[in-house]
Amino acid sequence: MQLIDTHVHINFDVFQGNLGSLRKRWTEAEVVRLVHSCVEPDEFWGIKSLTDKFPELFMAVGLHPLDADKWQEDTAAKILSLASSEPRVVAIGETGLDFYKANDYSLQEKVLREQLKIAQKLDKPVIIHCRDAAERLRNVLQDFWQTQGAVKGVMHCWSGNERETKWFLDLGFYISFSGIVTFKNALQVKASAKIVPSDRLLIETDCPFLAPVPQRGKTNEPAYVRFVAEHLASLRDVSVETIAKQTTANACRLFKIPLEQTLPISSPQL
Repeated sequence: MQLIDTHVHINFDVFQGNLGSLRKRWTEAEVVRLVHSCVEPDEFWGIKSLTDKFPELFMAVGLHPLDADKWQEDTAAKILSLASSEPRVVAIGETGLDFYKANDYSLQEKVLREQLKIAQKLDKPVIIHCRDAAERLRNVLQDFWQTQGAVKGVMHCWSGNERETKWFLDLGFYISFSGIVTFKNALQVKASAKIVPSDRLLIETDCPFLAPVPQRGKTNEPAYVRFVAEHLASLRDVSVETIAKQTTANACRLFKIPLEQTLPISSPQL
């Protein structure tokens, strides 16, 4: 069985000094590829150094909506340059809209549109963060699709209801589920997880956040993506092997990630 964790943040301080053992555990859990998301472009070189150590790790570059105030005149050019310079960059982001913690609506929309343009120019998918902003996000994307053209991408750590899920499926997006789908009271997320077509389904941890049941309350890590896969299998009444096969194929297709080459599995000295 092969699993791909499509959204990690292993550059966070909580993991420093433990990356070797972290990798050992994700290898034992049959996680064969990971996509490292980016909160702001200044993280680029630190994430790139991790991809140099871990050949199964790929990366994105972009600016998170909660950091929209860090957008400068040269930020778009910086993201474009960084994404163009490194073949292990497979996506732009994470970008999107977050109205739960911020109300700079117009600025977030501007920053999102600029990153959509970069993704379109480079023919790379966008990693979309959306919290308390589904309708506004749909409107922005629909307008961009109509005026600039479509961009492929994924709704990451998805927590929307069935109606909202269909909006983004209709726009061509993949839907990625995190540990939230394993939570007892996450009923609308569970309902959404049942309706996503098998060729649009992805899994992630969003570590170090949102550890899934039965690890809830602990620091999340890539190895725990297996619990997300197992819960989705139960919800969708298929085997975990089927979920693994479907989500791995989908991640490889969306992010253009190769699986064929053999990668080392020994933990580096870190």
